[in-house]
Amino acid sequence: MKSNDDILSFKNKEEAELLLNKSRKRIDEIDNALFDLISERTSLAKDIARSKEYLGKPIFDKNREDAIHEKVERIARENNLDVDIINQIVNMLTMLSKNEQKEILRRNVNGQY
Repeated sequence: MKSNDDILSFKNKEEAELLLNKSRKRIDEIDNALFDLISERTSLAKDIARSKEYLGKPIFDKNREDAIHEKVERIARENNLDVDIINQIVNMLTMLSKNEQKEILRRNVNGQY
């Protein structure tokens, strides 16, 4: 985060606008990369669902989810990120994966997979 001194260090309005536009462009690039990674992460649900089905494991794995949360909480703290918000993001990602796994297993049960 920039301090007040950094905020006041612009030479003119154009310099501030240039930084604003450059930063927004980079955020758009990062968002695109995040969506690609989320899509890739979610696509792994097919392999996970098939493996869990074969092994007779349930979709929900409390130990795995606890381990994920411990890891992301540590990483969040190391990077000065809000742990609660990071946990919410991880919850949404795991929900995407579990929903995809449920859909895959439902197709398997119905013989349509």
